Amino acid sequence: MCDKTTLFSRLPLAEPLPASSGFDAAGRQLGGLPLQSPLKKSNGPDASPADLPSARGSRRRRLWELPTQSLCPVIGVCLPMQVLRRRLGKVLGGHAQGNDYELHCGAINECGHRGTVSEALQKELDQRYAIALKQSAQHKTPEALGRFWTAAQDGNDVAGALWATLTHARCDAALQEQVLRDIHMLQHQVGAANRADLQRMDALEDENAVLGRELALAQSRSTRLLAERAQQLETSQAECLRLRGELMGRDMLLAGLRDEMQQLEESVPGLKSRHEQAKQLQHQQERIHHLERALLAAQQTAEREQRRAMELQRQVDTLQSRLEAPTADLAPAAEPSLPALDERAVLCVGGRPAVVPIYRQLIERTGGRFLHHDGGEEDAVAKLDASLAAADLVICQTGCISHDAYWRVKDHCKRHGKKCVYIESPSASGLRRALCTLSDAGSAQADEDARPITRE
Repeated sequence: MCDKTTLFSRLPLAEPLPASSGFDAAGRQLGGLPLQSPLKKSNGPDASPADLPSARGSRRRRLWELPTQSLCPVIGVCLPMQVLRRRLGKVLGGHAQGNDYELHCGAINECGHRGTVSEALQKELDQRYAIALKQSAQHKTPEALGRFWTAAQDGNDVAGALWATLTHARCDAALQEQVLRDIHMLQHQVGAANRADLQRMDALEDENAVLGRELALAQSRSTRLLAERAQQLETSQAECLRLRGELMGRDMLLAGLRDEMQQLEESVPGLKSRHEQAKQLQHQQERIHHLERALLAAQQTAEREQRRAMELQRQVDTLQSRLEAPTADLAPAAEPSLPALDERAVLCVGGRPAVVPIYRQLIERTGGRFLHHDGGEEDAVAKLDASLAAADLVICQTGCISHDAYWRVKDHCKRHGKKCVYIESPSASGLRRALCTLSDAGSAQADEDARPITRE
């Protein structure tokens, strides 16, 4: 034991192994060189009985009893470097300084004989691989132990199987050499796997760096988007509050207007009934106007039928007079004499433009003044009132005027008591007969037209 000293103040560096051992100074097996086990040499005539498996009985070999070429793989494989450094520091009473290679070689040198370091490492290995030792104790022959080692290579506890096989009482020289060869190749495979893992680790670190940068960009972008969404949410909430305030204000205003309208309705009793009555009155007025228009149309139709009946009656009377006086048919019919109009104005409403000059000649021949209106065909209907006001006698040709002009003529003659003769078809003979009947039937016709119209 030494205080705070380096490990190799007591543990010298491991000396290079002989070339015949198959390992170099670092304890690695040299490729192409067969392993030379000292057990094979000790199996000769000079070998001690204690080195033979049958001489040991069932006692397991200790760490310092293993051959030198076995110490390197046992310490390198079965004891992780952190465990070896911690155990050596505890044994030496200080911190084990030096690199991993120096500690490894020093431990190999100390395990070549029984001592404090070898006993401590023996205890650590027995405790660490107690389960493997218990499993290997069930095998009583080298063949069974070899199968145990072969099966253990496919498992996860290769280090425990290595320690349990090499220290087993039935491990002979052939099995020991096979185990060392297998563990040597496993170390190569593990080294290649470690190098592949390191390369994969480097690639993963590069990928992790790229992904880290992308993640940082994504986090920055999502942080910016979250800030924008938060700002939009605040704006939306503020707008929602504003709209709610406006809605509440409108509701309050509507409630106030309703109260005011209710107060106004209460201040004016019967307002609702008056409103309903006004609606009913408007409806009745519309109905009255509709009935008046229907009545005027019916009266116009009735008057036309009446005039047709009168015309037929005159024709019948003419035929009867001709039948009563057959001799009158042989004489030429005398044209009826036209009455003297004495400068009275005669308004002719309607008529074809071709017969208007004939109308003017007939009226002016009887001493009257001729006035004409086409009944709304080309002249405006509004000018008809002025013509009716200037006329003394009116001749209305009902078949050539508009409906509005007809009712204007009829209404004016009724209101002012003017004589009005209605002619169905426009012709010169019809106008002559109308002038002849003005002196006899004019007064009666005017009285009939002047009667007021009764409304329903």
